Amino acid sequence: MRHTLWKRAVGAALVLCMLSVNTSYAKTTQQNIDDAKEQINGLQQQKEEAQEEVDSISDKKDGIESDLGSLNGELQSITASMNELESDIEEKENEITQAQDELAEAEQRCETQYEDMKVRIQFMYENSSASVWQTLLESSSMRDFLNRTEYISQINEYDRKKLQEFQDTKEEIAEKKAGLEEDMDELLAMQEQMEQNQNRVNSLISTAQANLAQTNEELASAQQNVDELEQKLAEMIAYEQKLEEQKAREDAARLEEIKKQEQEDTSGVVYVPTDSDAYLLGAIIQCESEGEPYEGKLAVGSVVLNRVKSSYFPNTISGVIYQSGQFSPVASGRLAYRLEAGVNSECLQAAQEVLNGNITVSSLYFRRNNGIIPGIVIGNHVFY
Repeated sequence: MRHTLWKRAVGAALVLCMLSVNTSYAKTTQQNIDDAKEQINGLQQQKEEAQEEVDSISDKKDGIESDLGSLNGELQSITASMNELESDIEEKENEITQAQDELAEAEQRCETQYEDMKVRIQFMYENSSASVWQTLLESSSMRDFLNRTEYISQINEYDRKKLQEFQDTKEEIAEKKAGLEEDMDELLAMQEQMEQNQNRVNSLISTAQANLAQTNEELASAQQNVDELEQKLAEMIAYEQKLEEQKAREDAARLEEIKKQEQEDTSGVVYVPTDSDAYLLGAIIQCESEGEPYEGKLAVGSVVLNRVKSSYFPNTISGVIYQSGQFSPVASGRLAYRLEAGVNSECLQAAQEVLNGNITVSSLYFRRNNGIIPGIVIGNHVFY
């Protein structure tokens, strides 16, 4: 009899020891999961910040490329104007050369006319004493005399007229040449200004190209940072999935104990919500089931309230939610962020329905469905 009692005592002690080991191991696994989720959230935030930096640098690059395109367009316009201006200058140089030739020709003709006239005047002056009598004696009549005298006078008048014409032509050509030279000065000034603009734009283009090269390097570095964070994030998510599978296997091993907890009669337990319960419950529902169907949100809220009524868990909404090692958004800080940022209307509505008595599942546990634990599958979660 004593031997039998001793064996039972030893057996009970072994069971307690195993339960203690399993519970300790389960807590360790859940803590690892919480730590992994916290790291995932941290990496996700770093990735978002890194992506924002990539987007900012990309916008900066687009701006530089746009400015560079505008500068290249301006340079092309200046180059085209300079080519046109060079053509105008060449044409103006030809016009000035032609005017110089015309002026030289006019001066030569004026000088020739002047020399010829001087010769005729000198001849008439040297022979002026005898010319009138000689002309009269050589004339056949008075009319012939008058005609000869008129002829001499016409020659003098012609010389003076031609000389004035040549002089006027010379002055006109000189004025034309001066005007052309003024136009040339303006064209050369315009050319100098365009060359300055061209140098300015070329300098801006060089600066923009240097900035673009530096920005491309910054963008490549920032993108590499994003890629590295994505790789780390993928590795951490894979690690979390392994931990979730391990925790699921642990829960599957203690499923009989879990079912025993759920068999507890809590029908007589009445929970009176506090004013803050709906908001807190809505926040954990959003953290755990955002993106899940509305039915899944009700199920998450039901699990929380089922635990409140169970003797195996704390007896308040806040006590259940903040119980150590139970809800990973608490450990990762996502719940605190959600409480500060605000809860969406659908999750608040689901929380209020649950508090009003719409309990859709009798489960005390849920997790992402990976096919290891049997239970009620709603969306991506299994409730057991």
